[in-house]
Amino acid sequence: MPRGAFSAAGLAAALSLALTACSSPSSGPTGTGTGTGTGAQGGGGTLVVGVTSDPDTLFPWKATQFQAVNVLQNLYGTLTEFDKDLNVVPGLAESWEAGDGGRKLTLKLRQGVTFADGSAFDSKDVKSSLDQIMDEKTAAVARASLSSVKAVEAPDPHTVVLELTGPDAALPANLASVNLAMLSSDDTEEKLNATPNGTGPFRLAKRVASQSITLARNDAYWGPEKAKAATVEFRVIPDESSIVAAMQSGNVQLAVFNDPLVAQTAEGGGTITVAKTPQLNYHALQLNARKGDLKDVNVRLAIQCAIDRKQVLDTAALGEGEVTGPITAPAFKSDPNKRPCPTRDLAKAAEYLGKAGKAAGVTVKAIVSQGEYATSVNEAQNLKAQLAEAKINLELEVLESGAFVDRWVAADFDAAVALNGGRPDPDGSYGRYFTSDGNLNKVAGYSSPELDELFAQGKAATDQAARKAVYDKVAAELEENAAWIWLFAGYTYTATTANVSGFVPMASGSLQYLRTTSVG
Repeated sequence: MPRGAFSAAGLAAALSLALTACSSPSSGPTGTGTGTGTGAQGGGGTLVVGVTSDPDTLFPWKATQFQAVNVLQNLYGTLTEFDKDLNVVPGLAESWEAGDGGRKLTLKLRQGVTFADGSAFDSKDVKSSLDQIMDEKTAAVARASLSSVKAVEAPDPHTVVLELTGPDAALPANLASVNLAMLSSDDTEEKLNATPNGTGPFRLAKRVASQSITLARNDAYWGPEKAKAATVEFRVIPDESSIVAAMQSGNVQLAVFNDPLVAQTAEGGGTITVAKTPQLNYHALQLNARKGDLKDVNVRLAIQCAIDRKQVLDTAALGEGEVTGPITAPAFKSDPNKRPCPTRDLAKAAEYLGKAGKAAGVTVKAIVSQGEYATSVNEAQNLKAQLAEAKINLELEVLESGAFVDRWVAADFDAAVALNGGRPDPDGSYGRYFTSDGNLNKVAGYSSPELDELFAQGKAATDQAARKAVYDKVAAELEENAAWIWLFAGYTYTATTANVSGFVPMASGSLQYLRTTSVG
Protein backbone atom coordinates (compact mmCIF):
# COMPACT_ATOMS: atom_id res chain seq x y z
CA MET A 1 0.00 0.00 0.00
CA PRO A 2 1.27 3.52 -0.75
CA ARG A 3 1.57 5.94 2.13
CA GLY A 4 -1.80 7.04 3.48
CA ALA A 5 -3.70 4.43 1.49
CA PHE A 6 -6.28 3.64 4.10
CA SER A 7 -9.87 4.79 4.10
CA ALA A 8 -10.36 8.22 5.67
CA ALA A 9 -13.84 8.31 4.20
CA GLY A 10 -14.61 4.94 5.71
CA LEU A 11 -13.41 6.13 9.11
CA ALA A 12 -15.52 9.25 8.90
CA ALA A 13 -18.60 7.20 8.14
CA ALA A 14 -17.88 4.75 10.91
CA LEU A 15 -17.55 7.35 13.60
CA SER A 16 -21.15 8.54 13.28
CA LEU A 17 -22.50 5.09 14.06
CA ALA A 18 -23.25 5.83 17.70
CA LEU A 19 -26.29 7.85 16.66
CA THR A 20 -27.55 5.61 13.85
CA ALA A 21 -28.70 2.06 13.48
CA CYS A 22 -26.14 -0.40 12.16
CA SER A 23 -26.73 -3.88 10.90
CA SER A 24 -25.21 -6.24 8.41
CA PRO A 25 -26.26 -9.50 6.85
CA SER A 26 -22.69 -10.71 7.12
CA SER A 27 -21.02 -11.89 10.30
CA GLY A 28 -18.09 -9.51 10.50
CA PRO A 29 -15.00 -8.87 8.40
CA THR A 30 -13.77 -11.25 5.77
CA GLY A 31 -10.35 -11.52 4.19
CA THR A 32 -9.37 -10.83 0.60
CA GLY A 33 -7.66 -14.18 0.01
CA THR A 34 -9.27 -17.57 -0.33
CA GLY A 35 -6.25 -19.69 0.49
CA THR A 36 -4.85 -22.61 -1.41
CA GLY A 37 -5.07 -26.29 -0.71
CA THR A 38 -7.40 -25.99 2.32
CA GLY A 39 -11.04 -25.39 2.97
CA ALA A 40 -12.69 -23.34 5.68
CA GLN A 41 -13.26 -26.46 7.72
CA GLY A 42 -10.97 -29.43 8.22
CA GLY A 43 -7.30 -29.71 7.21
CA GLY A 44 -5.38 -26.51 6.90
CA GLY A 45 -1.93 -27.29 8.20
CA THR A 46 0.13 -25.25 10.64
CA LEU A 47 1.07 -21.62 10.12
CA VAL A 48 4.18 -20.59 12.08
CA VAL A 49 4.44 -16.87 12.88
CA GLY A 50 7.78 -15.52 14.03
CA VAL A 51 7.62 -13.05 16.93
CA THR A 52 10.35 -11.39 18.97
CA SER A 53 8.75 -11.61 22.43
CA ASP A 54 6.56 -13.90 24.49
CA PRO A 55 3.21 -12.32 25.50
CA ASP A 56 3.43 -10.86 28.99
CA THR A 57 -0.24 -11.61 29.75
CA LEU A 58 -3.12 -13.68 28.37
CA PHE A 59 -5.77 -11.54 30.09
CA PRO A 60 -7.23 -9.23 27.42
CA TRP A 61 -8.40 -6.43 29.68
CA LYS A 62 -4.82 -5.72 30.79
CA ALA A 63 -2.88 -6.36 27.57
CA THR A 64 -0.72 -3.46 26.35
CA GLN A 65 2.21 -5.33 24.81
CA PHE A 66 1.84 -5.71 21.02
CA GLN A 67 2.68 -9.42 21.07
CA ALA A 68 0.02 -10.11 23.70
CA VAL A 69 -2.62 -8.13 21.80
CA ASN A 70 -1.85 -9.97 18.56
CA VAL A 71 -2.42 -13.35 20.20
CA LEU A 72 -5.48 -12.34 22.21
CA GLN A 73 -7.39 -10.78 19.31
CA ASN A 74 -7.41 -14.24 17.72
CA LEU A 75 -8.77 -15.90 20.87
CA TYR A 76 -11.43 -13.39 21.96
CA GLY A 77 -14.38 -11.60 20.44
CA THR A 78 -15.57 -8.00 20.80
CA LEU A 79 -18.98 -6.42 20.39
CA THR A 80 -17.85 -4.55 17.28
CA GLU A 81 -14.90 -5.12 14.94
CA PHE A 82 -12.92 -3.27 12.29
CA ASP A 83 -12.80 -4.43 8.71
CA LYS A 84 -9.62 -4.18 6.62
CA ASP A 85 -10.32 -0.48 5.91
CA LEU A 86 -10.90 0.26 9.61
CA ASN A 87 -14.64 0.73 9.22
CA VAL A 88 -16.65 -0.36 12.26
CA VAL A 89 -18.65 -3.52 11.53
CA PRO A 90 -20.70 -5.95 13.63
CA GLY A 91 -18.95 -8.42 15.89
CA LEU A 92 -20.64 -10.19 18.77
CA ALA A 93 -23.28 -7.47 18.47
CA GLU A 94 -24.95 -7.97 15.09
CA SER A 95 -26.60 -4.53 15.23
CA TRP A 96 -26.93 -1.47 17.46
CA GLU A 97 -29.17 1.56 17.59
CA ALA A 98 -29.11 4.80 19.55
CA GLY A 99 -32.12 6.26 21.28
CA ASP A 100 -33.24 8.87 23.80
CA GLY A 101 -31.26 11.64 22.15
CA GLY A 102 -28.07 9.58 22.16
CA ARG A 103 -28.38 8.65 25.85
CA LYS A 104 -29.14 5.02 25.15
CA LEU A 105 -27.44 2.45 22.92
CA THR A 106 -29.26 -0.84 22.35
CA LEU A 107 -27.21 -3.76 21.07
CA LYS A 108 -28.69 -6.91 19.57
CA LEU A 109 -26.36 -9.84 20.22
CA ARG A 110 -25.49 -12.60 17.80
CA GLN A 111 -27.20 -15.88 18.72
CA GLY A 112 -25.64 -19.34 18.78
CA VAL A 113 -22.20 -18.06 19.88
CA THR A 114 -20.22 -20.19 22.32
CA PHE A 115 -17.01 -19.79 24.27
CA ALA A 116 -14.07 -22.13 23.73
CA ASP A 117 -15.22 -24.25 26.70
CA GLY A 118 -18.59 -24.81 25.01
CA SER A 119 -20.65 -22.52 27.25
CA ALA A 120 -23.14 -20.18 25.59
CA PHE A 121 -22.50 -16.45 25.14
CA ASP A 122 -25.36 -14.11 26.03
CA SER A 123 -26.23 -10.72 27.52
CA LYS A 124 -25.26 -11.85 31.02
CA ASP A 125 -21.66 -12.16 29.82
CA VAL A 126 -21.76 -8.72 28.19
CA LYS A 127 -23.13 -7.06 31.31
CA SER A 128 -20.61 -8.84 33.51
CA SER A 129 -17.72 -7.91 31.21
CA LEU A 130 -18.63 -4.24 30.87
CA ASP A 131 -19.41 -3.84 34.56
CA GLN A 132 -16.05 -5.34 35.50
CA ILE A 133 -14.13 -3.23 32.98
CA MET A 134 -15.76 -0.10 34.41
CA ASP A 135 -14.86 -1.15 37.97
CA GLU A 136 -11.66 0.67 38.91
CA LYS A 137 -10.53 -2.33 40.99
CA THR A 138 -10.25 -4.43 37.82
CA ALA A 139 -7.50 -2.11 36.51
CA ALA A 140 -8.65 -2.61 32.93
CA VAL A 141 -6.51 -0.55 30.55
CA ALA A 142 -9.52 0.55 28.46
CA ARG A 143 -11.81 1.57 31.31
CA ALA A 144 -11.88 5.19 30.11
CA SER A 145 -13.33 4.04 26.77
CA LEU A 146 -16.56 3.37 28.69
CA SER A 147 -16.58 6.68 30.58
CA SER A 148 -19.90 7.68 29.00
CA VAL A 149 -21.63 4.48 30.19
CA LYS A 150 -23.72 4.97 33.34
CA ALA A 151 -25.29 1.54 33.50
CA VAL A 152 -25.55 -1.72 31.58
CA GLU A 153 -28.87 -3.54 31.38
CA ALA A 154 -29.63 -7.01 29.99
CA PRO A 155 -33.42 -7.13 29.47
CA ASP A 156 -33.24 -10.48 27.66
CA PRO A 157 -30.48 -12.97 26.72
CA HIS A 158 -29.86 -11.35 23.32
CA THR A 159 -30.24 -7.65 24.12
CA VAL A 160 -27.96 -5.24 26.00
CA VAL A 161 -28.85 -1.62 26.70
CA LEU A 162 -26.15 0.90 27.58
CA GLU A 163 -27.38 3.94 29.51
CA LEU A 164 -25.09 6.85 28.56
CA THR A 165 -24.39 10.26 30.05
CA GLY A 166 -24.86 11.67 26.54
CA PRO A 167 -24.06 10.96 22.90
CA ASP A 168 -20.74 9.18 22.44
CA ALA A 169 -19.63 9.11 18.81
CA ALA A 170 -16.47 7.18 19.71
CA LEU A 171 -18.18 4.29 21.49
CA PRO A 172 -18.76 1.89 18.56
CA ALA A 173 -15.11 2.14 17.52
CA ASN A 174 -13.90 1.81 21.12
CA LEU A 175 -15.89 -1.40 21.60
CA ALA A 176 -13.76 -3.05 18.87
CA SER A 177 -10.63 -3.10 21.04
CA VAL A 178 -9.54 -6.49 22.41
CA ASN A 179 -9.05 -4.62 25.70
CA LEU A 180 -12.88 -4.68 25.80
CA ALA A 181 -13.16 -8.36 24.89
CA MET A 182 -16.25 -10.21 26.04
CA LEU A 183 -15.50 -12.81 28.74
CA SER A 184 -17.67 -15.49 30.28
CA SER A 185 -19.28 -14.29 33.50
CA ASP A 186 -17.98 -17.51 35.11
CA ASP A 187 -14.30 -16.79 34.40
CA THR A 188 -11.65 -14.99 36.44
CA GLU A 189 -8.40 -13.26 35.58
CA GLU A 190 -6.36 -16.00 37.23
CA LYS A 191 -8.17 -18.72 35.30
CA LEU A 192 -7.91 -16.93 31.95
CA ASN A 193 -4.20 -16.22 32.30
CA ALA A 194 -3.73 -19.98 32.43
CA THR A 195 -6.48 -21.05 30.02
CA PRO A 196 -7.99 -18.39 27.73
CA ASN A 197 -11.69 -18.91 27.02
CA GLY A 198 -12.92 -16.70 24.22
CA THR A 199 -15.32 -16.62 21.28
CA GLY A 200 -12.63 -15.99 18.65
CA PRO A 201 -11.63 -18.00 15.57
CA PHE A 202 -8.95 -19.87 17.54
CA ARG A 203 -8.54 -21.44 20.97
CA LEU A 204 -5.37 -22.03 22.97
CA ALA A 205 -3.84 -25.45 22.26
CA LYS A 206 -0.40 -25.28 23.90
CA ARG A 207 2.02 -22.87 25.48
CA VAL A 208 5.72 -23.32 26.16
CA ALA A 209 6.87 -20.31 28.19
CA SER A 210 9.30 -18.03 26.35
CA GLN A 211 9.26 -20.37 23.35
CA SER A 212 5.87 -20.61 21.68
CA ILE A 213 2.10 -20.31 21.85
CA THR A 214 0.03 -22.59 19.63
CA LEU A 215 -3.58 -21.82 18.73
CA ALA A 216 -5.99 -24.36 17.24
CA ARG A 217 -8.88 -23.57 14.94
CA ASN A 218 -12.16 -23.06 16.80
CA ASP A 219 -14.61 -25.12 14.74
CA ALA A 220 -17.50 -23.61 16.73
CA TYR A 221 -16.54 -20.05 15.70
CA TRP A 222 -19.61 -17.95 14.85
CA GLY A 223 -18.15 -16.29 11.74
CA PRO A 224 -19.20 -17.08 8.16
CA GLU A 225 -15.97 -19.02 7.70
CA LYS A 226 -13.91 -21.00 10.15
CA ALA A 227 -10.19 -20.25 10.32
CA LYS A 228 -8.36 -21.73 7.34
CA ALA A 229 -5.22 -22.89 9.19
CA ALA A 230 -5.70 -25.83 11.53
CA THR A 231 -3.16 -24.34 13.94
CA VAL A 232 -1.18 -21.12 14.28
CA GLU A 233 2.05 -21.21 16.25
CA PHE A 234 3.58 -17.95 17.50
CA ARG A 235 7.25 -18.91 17.77
CA VAL A 236 9.51 -16.67 19.86
CA ILE A 237 12.73 -15.75 18.04
CA PRO A 238 14.20 -12.69 19.79
CA ASP A 239 15.93 -11.13 16.77
CA GLU A 240 14.18 -10.08 13.53
CA SER A 241 17.18 -11.10 11.41
CA SER A 242 17.00 -14.58 12.91
CA ILE A 243 13.33 -14.73 11.97
CA VAL A 244 14.32 -14.03 8.36
CA ALA A 245 16.77 -16.94 8.51
CA ALA A 246 14.01 -19.16 9.90
CA MET A 247 11.72 -18.15 7.05
CA GLN A 248 14.42 -18.85 4.47
CA SER A 249 14.91 -22.33 5.91
CA GLY A 250 11.16 -23.02 5.87
CA ASN A 251 10.65 -23.10 9.66
CA VAL A 252 8.56 -19.90 9.79
CA GLN A 253 5.95 -18.82 7.21
CA LEU A 254 4.86 -15.35 8.35
CA ALA A 255 6.32 -12.45 10.34
CA VAL A 256 5.70 -8.74 10.78
CA PHE A 257 8.87 -6.63 10.92
CA ASN A 258 9.41 -3.08 12.17
CA ASP A 259 12.96 -2.71 10.90
CA PRO A 260 13.03 -1.67 7.21
CA LEU A 261 16.57 -2.98 6.81
CA VAL A 262 15.46 -6.44 7.92
CA ALA A 263 12.52 -6.21 5.51
CA GLN A 264 14.88 -5.39 2.65
CA THR A 265 17.07 -8.34 3.59
CA ALA A 266 14.06 -10.66 3.67
CA GLU A 267 12.79 -9.61 0.27
CA GLY A 268 16.25 -9.69 -1.28
CA GLY A 269 16.44 -13.45 -1.08
CA GLY A 270 13.66 -13.91 -3.63
CA THR A 271 11.71 -16.56 -1.70
CA ILE A 272 9.87 -14.19 0.65
CA THR A 273 7.24 -11.58 -0.26
CA VAL A 274 7.09 -8.39 1.84
CA ALA A 275 4.03 -6.11 2.03
CA LYS A 276 4.61 -2.57 3.30
CA THR A 277 1.73 -1.04 5.29
CA PRO A 278 1.50 2.50 6.79
CA GLN A 279 0.61 2.46 10.46
CA LEU A 280 -1.56 4.38 12.91
CA ASN A 281 1.02 3.43 15.55
CA TYR A 282 3.40 6.23 16.47
CA HIS A 283 6.86 6.52 17.99
CA ALA A 284 7.21 8.98 20.87
CA LEU A 285 9.43 10.08 23.71
CA GLN A 286 6.90 9.96 26.52
CA LEU A 287 7.55 12.46 29.31
CA ASN A 288 6.19 12.13 32.82
CA ALA A 289 5.30 15.73 33.64
CA ARG A 290 4.88 14.83 37.30
CA LYS A 291 8.51 13.79 37.79
CA GLY A 292 11.55 15.92 38.68
CA ASP A 293 12.65 18.58 36.22
CA LEU A 294 9.94 17.50 33.79
CA LYS A 295 7.35 19.17 36.02
CA ASP A 296 8.49 22.44 34.42
CA VAL A 297 6.87 22.95 31.02
CA ASN A 298 9.93 24.92 29.94
CA VAL A 299 12.15 21.87 30.39
CA ARG A 300 9.73 19.79 28.33
CA LEU A 301 9.61 22.45 25.62
CA ALA A 302 13.41 22.57 25.61
CA ILE A 303 13.41 18.84 24.87
CA GLN A 304 10.83 19.37 22.13
CA CYS A 305 12.89 22.09 20.45
CA ALA A 306 16.17 20.15 20.71
CA ILE A 307 14.98 17.18 18.63
CA ASP A 308 15.16 16.82 14.87
CA ARG A 309 12.41 14.27 14.31
CA LYS A 310 13.39 13.63 10.71
CA GLN A 311 16.87 12.68 11.90
CA VAL A 312 15.38 10.15 14.34
CA LEU A 313 13.27 8.72 11.51
CA ASP A 314 16.21 8.55 9.11
CA THR A 315 18.56 7.04 11.68
CA ALA A 316 16.27 4.45 13.22
CA ALA A 317 13.97 3.59 10.30
CA LEU A 318 15.92 4.58 7.15
CA GLY A 319 13.42 7.40 6.55
CA GLU A 320 10.58 4.90 6.16
CA GLY A 321 7.62 6.85 7.52
CA GLU A 322 6.68 10.43 8.24
CA VAL A 323 7.07 12.91 11.07
CA THR A 324 3.79 13.04 12.99
CA GLY A 325 1.85 15.00 15.55
CA PRO A 326 -0.24 13.35 18.27
CA ILE A 327 -3.14 12.11 16.14
CA THR A 328 -2.37 9.69 13.31
CA ALA A 329 -5.92 8.60 12.35
CA PRO A 330 -6.48 9.85 8.77
CA ALA A 331 -9.80 11.55 9.49
CA PHE A 332 -8.31 13.52 12.42
CA LYS A 333 -4.63 13.76 11.50
CA SER A 334 -2.54 16.39 13.31
CA ASP A 335 -0.37 18.87 11.43
CA PRO A 336 3.18 18.52 12.82
CA ASN A 337 4.07 21.95 11.46
CA LYS A 338 1.75 23.59 14.00
CA ARG A 339 3.77 22.53 17.04
CA PRO A 340 6.28 24.72 18.90
CA CYS A 341 9.63 24.26 17.12
CA PRO A 342 8.40 22.25 14.11
CA THR A 343 12.09 22.11 13.13
CA ARG A 344 15.04 21.72 15.47
CA ASP A 345 15.97 24.98 17.22
CA LEU A 346 18.83 24.70 19.72
CA ALA A 347 18.73 28.43 20.49
CA LYS A 348 15.07 28.13 21.48
CA ALA A 349 15.87 25.03 23.54
CA ALA A 350 18.54 26.98 25.44
CA GLU A 351 16.05 29.80 25.97
CA TYR A 352 13.51 27.42 27.50
CA LEU A 353 16.15 25.88 29.78
CA GLY A 354 17.06 29.38 30.88
CA LYS A 355 13.43 30.14 31.73
CA ALA A 356 13.40 26.98 33.84
CA GLY A 357 16.55 28.10 35.68
CA LYS A 358 18.41 25.14 34.19
CA ALA A 359 20.83 26.88 31.83
CA ALA A 360 23.59 24.48 32.92
CA GLY A 361 21.52 21.52 31.74
CA VAL A 362 19.35 18.70 33.09
CA THR A 363 19.45 14.90 33.30
CA VAL A 364 16.39 12.86 32.34
CA LYS A 365 16.24 9.09 32.92
CA ALA A 366 14.50 7.16 30.15
CA ILE A 367 13.44 3.53 29.86
CA VAL A 368 13.75 1.72 26.52
CA SER A 369 12.22 -1.61 25.45
CA GLN A 370 14.41 -4.17 23.74
CA GLY A 371 12.53 -6.90 21.91
CA GLU A 372 9.05 -5.44 21.52
CA TYR A 373 9.96 -3.52 18.35
CA ALA A 374 13.18 -3.38 16.40
CA THR A 375 14.00 0.34 16.15
CA SER A 376 13.74 1.21 19.86
CA VAL A 377 17.42 1.24 20.85
CA ASN A 378 18.51 3.11 17.71
CA GLU A 379 15.81 5.73 18.36
CA ALA A 380 16.92 6.11 21.97
CA GLN A 381 20.58 6.48 21.07
CA ASN A 382 19.85 9.11 18.43
CA LEU A 383 17.65 11.05 20.86
CA LYS A 384 20.42 10.89 23.45
CA ALA A 385 22.99 12.26 20.99
CA GLN A 386 20.73 15.09 19.85
CA LEU A 387 19.68 16.13 23.34
CA ALA A 388 23.29 16.15 24.55
CA GLU A 389 23.92 19.06 22.18
CA ALA A 390 21.27 21.00 24.13
CA LYS A 391 22.78 20.16 27.55
CA ILE A 392 20.05 17.61 28.17
CA ASN A 393 21.46 14.27 29.31
CA LEU A 394 19.10 11.42 28.39
CA GLU A 395 20.19 8.58 30.67
CA LEU A 396 19.02 5.34 29.04
CA GLU A 397 17.92 2.14 30.80
CA VAL A 398 17.35 -0.69 28.31
CA LEU A 399 14.87 -3.33 29.52
CA GLU A 400 13.50 -6.54 28.07
CA SER A 401 9.94 -6.22 26.83
CA GLY A 402 8.09 -7.59 29.89
CA ALA A 403 10.11 -5.52 32.37
CA PHE A 404 9.52 -2.41 30.24
CA VAL A 405 5.76 -2.97 30.22
CA ASP A 406 5.70 -3.47 34.00
CA ARG A 407 7.60 -0.23 34.59
CA TRP A 408 5.51 1.60 32.01
CA VAL A 409 2.13 0.53 33.44
CA ALA A 410 3.32 1.52 36.92
CA ALA A 411 4.46 4.93 35.56
CA ASP A 412 7.85 4.10 37.05
CA PHE A 413 9.85 6.30 34.69
CA ASP A 414 10.75 9.90 33.98
CA ALA A 415 10.70 9.33 30.22
CA ALA A 416 10.05 6.35 27.96
CA VAL A 417 11.04 5.69 24.37
CA ALA A 418 7.89 4.00 23.13
CA LEU A 419 5.89 2.75 20.19
CA ASN A 420 2.22 3.33 20.99
CA GLY A 421 -0.75 1.81 19.24
CA GLY A 422 -2.87 4.28 17.30
CA ARG A 423 -6.60 3.89 16.78
CA PRO A 424 -9.11 5.08 14.18
CA ASP A 425 -10.76 7.36 16.75
CA PRO A 426 -8.76 9.88 18.85
CA ASP A 427 -10.87 9.23 21.93
CA GLY A 428 -9.81 5.60 21.92
CA SER A 429 -6.19 6.65 21.43
CA TYR A 430 -5.97 9.34 24.08
CA GLY A 431 -9.08 9.56 26.27
CA ARG A 432 -7.61 7.06 28.71
CA TYR A 433 -4.27 8.89 28.82
CA PHE A 434 -4.83 12.64 28.98
CA THR A 435 -8.08 13.10 30.92
CA SER A 436 -7.81 13.63 34.66
CA ASP A 437 -9.91 10.50 35.36
CA GLY A 438 -8.42 8.43 32.54
CA ASN A 439 -7.27 5.04 33.79
CA LEU A 440 -3.82 5.50 32.15
CA ASN A 441 -3.39 9.13 33.16
CA LYS A 442 -0.75 8.08 35.67
CA VAL A 443 1.24 6.71 32.73
CA ALA A 444 0.62 9.78 30.56
CA GLY A 445 1.84 12.08 33.30
CA TYR A 446 -0.23 15.03 32.12
CA SER A 447 -3.83 16.28 32.20
CA SER A 448 -5.63 19.61 32.39
CA PRO A 449 -9.17 20.96 32.79
CA GLU A 450 -8.94 22.17 29.20
CA LEU A 451 -8.24 18.66 27.93
CA ASP A 452 -11.04 17.21 30.08
CA GLU A 453 -13.48 19.60 28.43
CA LEU A 454 -12.15 18.99 24.94
CA PHE A 455 -12.40 15.22 25.23
CA ALA A 456 -15.98 15.58 26.50
CA GLN A 457 -16.79 17.75 23.48
CA GLY A 458 -15.17 15.22 21.15
CA LYS A 459 -17.37 12.40 22.46
CA ALA A 460 -20.55 14.47 22.26
CA ALA A 461 -20.03 15.88 18.76
CA THR A 462 -21.59 13.88 15.95
CA ASP A 463 -20.62 16.12 13.04
CA GLN A 464 -17.33 15.00 11.50
CA ALA A 465 -15.99 18.51 10.91
CA ALA A 466 -16.86 19.53 14.45
CA ARG A 467 -15.03 16.53 15.88
CA LYS A 468 -11.98 17.28 13.75
CA ALA A 469 -11.91 20.86 15.09
CA VAL A 470 -12.09 19.58 18.67
CA TYR A 471 -9.22 17.12 18.24
CA ASP A 472 -7.12 19.79 16.52
CA LYS A 473 -7.41 21.70 19.80
CA VAL A 474 -6.51 18.54 21.73
CA ALA A 475 -3.35 18.16 19.64
CA ALA A 476 -2.46 21.83 20.14
CA GLU A 477 -2.86 21.55 23.92
CA LEU A 478 -0.63 18.46 24.02
CA GLU A 479 2.05 19.97 21.79
CA GLU A 480 2.14 23.42 23.38
CA ASN A 481 2.68 21.81 26.76
CA ALA A 482 5.06 19.16 25.39
CA ALA A 483 3.12 16.47 27.24
CA TRP A 484 5.03 13.95 25.12
CA ILE A 485 7.39 14.38 22.18
CA TRP A 486 5.72 12.81 19.14
CA LEU A 487 8.31 11.64 16.63
CA PHE A 488 7.12 9.67 13.62
CA ALA A 489 4.70 7.08 12.26
CA GLY A 490 6.27 4.28 10.29
CA TYR A 491 5.38 1.09 8.48
CA THR A 492 5.06 -2.57 9.21
CA TYR A 493 6.53 -5.08 6.80
CA THR A 494 4.55 -8.32 6.54
CA ALA A 495 6.76 -11.10 5.25
CA THR A 496 5.24 -14.33 3.94
CA THR A 497 6.66 -17.39 2.26
CA ALA A 498 5.36 -18.52 -1.12
CA ASN A 499 2.93 -21.10 0.29
CA VAL A 500 1.02 -18.56 2.41
CA SER A 501 -2.08 -16.74 1.14
CA GLY A 502 -5.04 -14.81 2.48
CA PHE A 503 -3.39 -12.61 5.11
CA VAL A 504 -4.49 -8.95 5.12
CA PRO A 505 -2.13 -6.43 6.78
CA MET A 506 -3.92 -3.59 8.58
CA ALA A 507 -2.98 0.00 9.35
CA SER A 508 -3.80 -0.70 13.00
CA GLY A 509 -1.16 -3.44 13.11
CA SER A 510 -3.84 -6.02 13.89
CA LEU A 511 -3.25 -9.69 13.05
CA GLN A 512 -6.98 -10.45 13.03
CA TYR A 513 -6.76 -11.77 9.48
CA LEU A 514 -4.81 -14.81 10.56
CA ARG A 515 -8.30 -16.32 10.44
CA THR A 516 -8.31 -16.00 6.63
CA THR A 517 -4.70 -17.15 6.17
CA SER A 518 -3.87 -20.57 4.79
CA VAL A 519 -0.72 -22.56 4.18
CA GLY A 520 -0.62 -24.44 0.87
